[in-house]
Amino acid sequence: MTTKTARIYCRVSTELQASEGVSLEAQSAKAKAWCMANNYTVAEIYVDAGLSGKRADNRPELQRALMECTKGEALVVYSLSRLARSTVDTISISETLTKKRADLVSLQEKLDTTTAAGKMMFQMLAVLAEFERNLVSERTAMALQHKKSKGERVGQIPYGSSLADDGVMLVSDDYQQGVISFVKDCKIKGLSIRATATELTNKGYKPQGVSGLWHPTTVARILHGTK
Repeated sequence: MTTKTARIYCRVSTELQASEGVSLEAQSAKAKAWCMANNYTVAEIYVDAGLSGKRADNRPELQRALMECTKGEALVVYSLSRLARSTVDTISISETLTKKRADLVSLQEKLDTTTAAGKMMFQMLAVLAEFERNLVSERTAMALQHKKSKGERVGQIPYGSSLADDGVMLVSDDYQQGVISFVKDCKIKGLSIRATATELTNKGYKPQGVSGLWHPTTVARILHGTK
């Protein structure tokens, strides 16, 4: 029988090692036992000791393990909590391994992408994680639209408005509204963007910034923002 290769990752913080009984030695022993039972040879054991699992990018040994995993290999961990503390991070790590055509095995959750059932389970988790991200995005868009409908500032202050004294609401800027009307009139007359910029400069309209000249890109942004 062909022997495959596995890389074992272990992580623990001091307080968790004492309270949860998942010492580095215990994690390593369980992972080695899985490798032996499933005919995997351990290439290397990677250890991040005393580091938080909140973010994956601040654990050097995890990053090294992910970088060194190659096609056909498996990254074996005691539990997903040792690998990452967020679903988003877990999915990201799995996607990295998938691109390398490597597998992920988490012993406590019995998650094993070397099997068809394990792959299906992880794909379901990925769908749920994407659904959660879409919900957050949708709620954010609705909140921004609500603020906009109330006349509150959303992102950059649009040309034609200025920020009220309360620092929240937008009020109409009469001078800039005059510029917008002039630009729209020029468009109706068939003037090009460049010709409109020249007309604004010649008429003495003051653009934002230190330059006294109007540029076609500025005119284009005004037209786009007032559609």
